[in-house]
Amino acid sequence: MILLYEAADAKRNIGFIEELQKFAGFELIVWDDWSDSGLVQLAEKLADSLVVFRVRRPKAARFLEDQGIRLVNRAEVNRIANDKWQAHQLFLMLGVPAIPTFREAPEFPCIVKTVDGHGGGEVEMVRSREEMPLFRSEVIFQPVVDHEADVRVYVIGNEIVGAVKRSSVESFKTNFSLGGSAERFSVSGAQADDVLRIARALNSDYVGIDFLLLQDGRHLFNEIEDPVGARSFFETHEENIAELLVRHLVELEKSAPFRKKDI
Repeated sequence: MILLYEAADAKRNIGFIEELQKFAGFELIVWDDWSDSGLVQLAEKLADSLVVFRVRRPKAARFLEDQGIRLVNRAEVNRIANDKWQAHQLFLMLGVPAIPTFREAPEFPCIVKTVDGHGGGEVEMVRSREEMPLFRSEVIFQPVVDHEADVRVYVIGNEIVGAVKRSSVESFKTNFSLGGSAERFSVSGAQADDVLRIARALNSDYVGIDFLLLQDGRHLFNEIEDPVGARSFFETHEENIAELLVRHLVELEKSAPFRKKDI
């Protein structure tokens, strides 16, 4: 099995990489050449392998899949999870409760965020059109929703393996990497049903699914994370999510239809 990272992310996630390598013989490939010729070279390196694709590169993922390479997660998961507008369309299609999301600001104040941002980056609260930030990518707009906390649910295959409730007293951004606090959270039956409906529709292997927890106990889905970070999981759970993921990958390898059979 192969772990694929970009150089900066490999350095930032070395702890998770080392945890995975404790449980399986992963080869780490660090790659930053996403040109056409670079992708051809990469495909040659990855041929006939199960690849844990820890990169936010939907077009590259699609190219590699077209070469018959099995990615975790699939290219379509990478595409939807890394486009917040597409993720919202999925929520609407599945009929799960979601934060209202628009292409134009319906009112102020509101939250504006890039469709491809992650980790709490490129997300701002704006109070007027004059405050609108100059982001590098397309943006979406959401109302400011009064809520108790943000919840991230970790899903491996079709199983919820844990959830984390994140909150902050200093900012509307609750990301653990930005200094928010985190505690273990038990999802309700209704929340679990909706989370698994999303994961099954994606046919995902390992994702984080985020929703806002409202004061009255209801939930509104917000985003899907692929690749998903696990720092808050390690801080709040006794289970080792790296080990849980490896177990899932081993089962995938056993039934790997993409691999050429020895003659």
